[in-house]
Amino acid sequence: MIDHDDPATTDVAALLGTDGPFAREVPSFAPREAQQRMAQAVAQAIAGRETLIAEAGTGTGKTFAYLVPALLSGERVIISTGTKTLQDQLYFRDLPRVRSVLGVRLKTALLKGRANYLCLYRLDQTVREGATFERTQAAQLATIRAWSARTRRGDRMELAEVPEESPLWPRVTSTPENCLGVECPFFDDCHVVKARREAMEADVVVVNHHLLFADLALKQEGFGEILPGAAAFILDEAHQVPELAGQFFSQSLSARQLTDLAHDALAECTGVTGAIGLLLEPVEALQESLRQLRLAMAPLPQRGAFQELEDRAGVRDALHGLRELLATLTELLVSQAERSRGFSNLSERATVLSERLDRIVEDRSDRDVRWYESWTRGFALHATPLDLAAPMRALRERTQAAWIHTSATLSVAGNFDHFARQLGLDEPQTLSLESPFDYARQGLCYLPSGLPDPNARDYTEQVIEAALPVLQASNGRAFLLFTSHRALRRAAELLQDRVPWPLFVQGTAPRPRLLEDFRASGHGVLLGAASFWEGVDVVGEALSVVVIDKLPFAAPDDPVLVARLAALEASGINPFMGWQVPSAVIALKQGAGRLIRDIHDRGVLMLCDPRLTGKGYGKLFLASVPPMPRTRELADVQAFFDVAPAPP
Repeated sequence: MIDHDDPATTDVAALLGTDGPFAREVPSFAPREAQQRMAQAVAQAIAGRETLIAEAGTGTGKTFAYLVPALLSGERVIISTGTKTLQDQLYFRDLPRVRSVLGVRLKTALLKGRANYLCLYRLDQTVREGATFERTQAAQLATIRAWSARTRRGDRMELAEVPEESPLWPRVTSTPENCLGVECPFFDDCHVVKARREAMEADVVVVNHHLLFADLALKQEGFGEILPGAAAFILDEAHQVPELAGQFFSQSLSARQLTDLAHDALAECTGVTGAIGLLLEPVEALQESLRQLRLAMAPLPQRGAFQELEDRAGVRDALHGLRELLATLTELLVSQAERSRGFSNLSERATVLSERLDRIVEDRSDRDVRWYESWTRGFALHATPLDLAAPMRALRERTQAAWIHTSATLSVAGNFDHFARQLGLDEPQTLSLESPFDYARQGLCYLPSGLPDPNARDYTEQVIEAALPVLQASNGRAFLLFTSHRALRRAAELLQDRVPWPLFVQGTAPRPRLLEDFRASGHGVLLGAASFWEGVDVVGEALSVVVIDKLPFAAPDDPVLVARLAALEASGINPFMGWQVPSAVIALKQGAGRLIRDIHDRGVLMLCDPRLTGKGYGKLFLASVPPMPRTRELADVQAFFDVAPAPP
């Protein structure tokens, strides 16, 4: 429990209190007891190197609640966020503000994965190839060149003029595989090296979960650590961690990695006598083999257990052919390794990829789930640990640090067991902080009656019929969140000619632009799936309704999930109540959390799934969403919007 007599923990609470410097110096800062309690818990966890799970409802002010004790701890702290956007917000806005109010002199650093930094060597190579670009890409390349001369960080987020999805970015950034390291002619000016050096020397480093786990997983394999050893790791948006950790403890190989290897091998032949004669044929054979394997996989589902590949003779033979051709190319690249820096790098890459392919194909252990996924032009093969608890526990023990996990959505009806079990958190300190928002006054939860079973063929049509009068009452200003892209597309078709408000549909424009246009429209209706369920912050009247079509149970075609559920059942745990329901509750909480973002917000949360009231487990979902008054009557929704908001 929190020791309120410990001066280290009581000081942080006072700093965030009514008479503290934040109340004096930060405009619109409102002291909150929940924020102070969280700051105390974080201070104690850092001091005692403890593991803490802190669920902080929307509006608690959790960022200040962990930054204040982190900056005052005198320890090296690594803060990890869910996305690069949040990372930038934390580093450029929140961290300087807290540091200024506290008056502490600390070195801070921002560190991202290498794909976010301009690679001067690859830019130079791309400029030399420049004659082949069409007009748009040639203009973008000129923009990147001009920016490269003036940027200090080389962080591509600085350059909004070149869209994030531009095919030029992968050509002018590097990957761990194609980086030349100390042998690079541009090494002294390398943006990645500079960013890492700053991180090694900093007291507080801001990273994102992708980078954190990439580094910690690499360290396991004996590579040099990127991140400095720290006394505390603070994971914000920690509900994302179980899935991300699974990715980084996996062995994976993609067609893209092998295609890049082939492309880079041919590019390196320029200027090395005789190399093209030696490599052209095996490179083209490898590329053809990748095409053949993808073709052989075409009749299979988009993702499935590895066994499905082995059960089809055509796929099995194509996979065997790919392994043999990759082994041949690897031998040839190793034979050229001493002829250039590039060939030395390529031989190492090919060796790693060849070994990884062999390991995935031959892995027969019970510890891993082997599976594949495919898309129009490519595929990936994976071996993912069945249980993340063991590698996560080993990772934390190795760091000997405090581990603080915080998010608005970590518990199921107040219970943290599911999250703790996924990450192997044994007897962690836990803290549950209610949102300071007055949900009884600010919100209404509408559970429409008469909707069919969610598996019904016309379910999406019925949801839209039920939602239309709600949209009429709110005059648009709504998010409609769907559990599948198919339902999203169908809903967009149904609404197209039936509503007078502008429609914003996920997939028609980049996410930041859709949100910006939605906010600006004032009365828009935004339709989104997976990525819009979280991390979206629309404050004010532009968003007054959130409609959720179904309970967000994970897709039953996920081979890792299927294997995990079978393992739980074998160990005597009910997989539905022990895994599927808790995971769906946490996802629903994320979606519901889009509605009320501020003390002045008002809105209606419309939960369409009839299982909420028709199934016993529905109570767990309802006990986990914000405590709003509930109704099954449309008239109550209309009355809610007829009433002018009470003055704050």
